[in-house]
Amino acid sequence: MNIIDIIIKKRNGNKLNKEEIEFAINGYTNDVIPDYQISAFLMAIYFKGMDPEETYYLTKAMLNSGDILDLSKIKGVKVDKHSTGGVGDKTSLVVAPLVASLGIKVAKMSGRGLGHTGGTIDKLESIPGYDVNISEEDFINQVNKIGVALVGQTKKLVPADKKLYSLRDVTGTVDSIPLIASSIMSKKLASGADVIVLDVKVGSGAFMKNLDEARKLALAMVQIGKMEGKKVAAILTDMSNPLGKAVGNSLEVIEAINTLNGNGPKDFTDLCIEASAELILEANYAKNIEDAKALAIKQIENKEGLKKFADLVEAQHGDASYIYDPSKFDKSKYVYDVIAKNSGYVNNINSLMIGNASMKLGAGRIKLDDIINPRVGIVLEKKPGDYVNVGDVLAKLYSDDNLDKDIYNMVLDAYKIKESYEATPLVLDIIK
Repeated sequence: MNIIDIIIKKRNGNKLNKEEIEFAINGYTNDVIPDYQISAFLMAIYFKGMDPEETYYLTKAMLNSGDILDLSKIKGVKVDKHSTGGVGDKTSLVVAPLVASLGIKVAKMSGRGLGHTGGTIDKLESIPGYDVNISEEDFINQVNKIGVALVGQTKKLVPADKKLYSLRDVTGTVDSIPLIASSIMSKKLASGADVIVLDVKVGSGAFMKNLDEARKLALAMVQIGKMEGKKVAAILTDMSNPLGKAVGNSLEVIEAINTLNGNGPKDFTDLCIEASAELILEANYAKNIEDAKALAIKQIENKEGLKKFADLVEAQHGDASYIYDPSKFDKSKYVYDVIAKNSGYVNNINSLMIGNASMKLGAGRIKLDDIINPRVGIVLEKKPGDYVNVGDVLAKLYSDDNLDKDIYNMVLDAYKIKESYEATPLVLDIIK
């Protein structure tokens, strides 16, 4: 078996078998096959695609390239949630403690933000003292003790994905559904959960720009999960507008705390309840989705979700007093108001523009080793459906630097204000 024959076979549109895919992935991971040949292999996949079985074999080969977390020592059903990334997406900060407060075990590994989308780990690190790098033994013990852990991904999980992703980024092969699905699912399966709920974002601020492509990705990931014997559901959600009002690390943590207190923005609260309900249902803690939603709402109303968030922060060496008093978070040096130039209804807020503006303020990173500022970001004072008059404050820019007119204009231009407004749904589809 040699890599040239495998490249030609896929280039010609033929189906690869398990052994051929394993040969390619293992050879590249172990530095036997060079970049230029795997680049050709990736490009062949990009143009010719893969069927569900091939995509599963690819995922398994990547999964088996490194360590797989053994969560068998954790009692009960283990659940995990993953988002494909969006602007203002701090859902895990609410969903994980909310679900864990019902007794469901949430064992979650998360990543850092890159580009215009934020990372859960960066947000958690804006809480003083919070440690995202606990050992595997402490991770398991913590989930057994308090029901939840949110940590960073270890370097030993799915090393094949790290190498392949870097190569895809420079060879124009990022937006391939088999490659995206295998990348996401190899990491999720390596994390060891029994139940996985995927939040697949669609729209200007998401990787998947249209609903058809997002459905294909969601279906591919659900199929991989089922072939591995996992319970998987995918929620397709709109990311043509930022989620919630806050964009930026500590600002998003504060919004998550407000949501667990019952004071969150409607769109964000609704999605948190939807995602929590799917996890509750798939973990067999409710008979139907209505009962599952009722349980999630109850854990907000009785503050059990908030208490569990404080328990999580304390367990990972953070200062839990910030959860009960978010006014303690560091403030940015300056706050600038973005003022409406015309009257009407907010129809749309371009997520990509808001995400990029937040990144330019210092809340995001262009390269993984960039240092982010947890204090800065944007709060959207007006959301789609709101009526605004000339002179109203559309958004607030939280910055440690003097006002950058380019950033100001980027946020102003992100707002589309018209004479009328027609609401669009947040949840576009659910695939199981």
